[in-house]
Amino acid sequence: MNKRVTLTFDNGPTPGVSPKVFDTLGRRGIKATFFVIGNKLADPAAAALMRAAHAAGHWIGNHTLTHSVAFGEQRDAAVTIREIEETQRRIGACAHPDKLFRPYGKSGRIGPHLLNRAALSLFLEQRYCCVTWNSVPGDWYDPEEWVTRGIRDVEAADWSVVVLHDIAGACAARLGEFIARLDDLGVEYRQDFPDSVVLTRAGREVAMSDAYLGGG
Repeated sequence: MNKRVTLTFDNGPTPGVSPKVFDTLGRRGIKATFFVIGNKLADPAAAALMRAAHAAGHWIGNHTLTHSVAFGEQRDAAVTIREIEETQRRIGACAHPDKLFRPYGKSGRIGPHLLNRAALSLFLEQRYCCVTWNSVPGDWYDPEEWVTRGIRDVEAADWSVVVLHDIAGACAARLGEFIARLDDLGVEYRQDFPDSVVLTRAGREVAMSDAYLGGG
């Protein structure tokens, strides 16, 4: 079986950057998921980019309102709920039917800082699909080596959910190179997610455990 790869892009939309990512994906016919930051959608240009991504067949997910609150370290349930629900409101008609959500990982880390009980309860009650990841090549901080790290991750796993970023100074310049190397590996590009990175879906827990749940 070929390696499977799901490409995801966090922290946009970013005028001047996201269109380059769309173009690179479009040339290969790859569909991805863009996990957007709610506050960025206050900019009409960024909101237009989200709509363009959705129109092109990419999925739109929720990546919190401010990208500053690690829910597992947050004890105020109202803050948690606003971070999720206000962003979902701003996404509006571009939302995926599964209400995709990705928590703030604090540089891509997995751990109990990701979620608190208020978030988990909301996901179950409102039927959010909470998605994590298993490959964070570090495109935003290491433009020289992220491609190599990403390929290494893909080679080591049957199904990689790769986190890249459509922000300035991140993946856009070398995304084509990364995809070419994935092509050389003969990967199957997927837009869906393996259960191993899905914490909740359709009102039930999937891969959820206390390892993702902090004291907030």
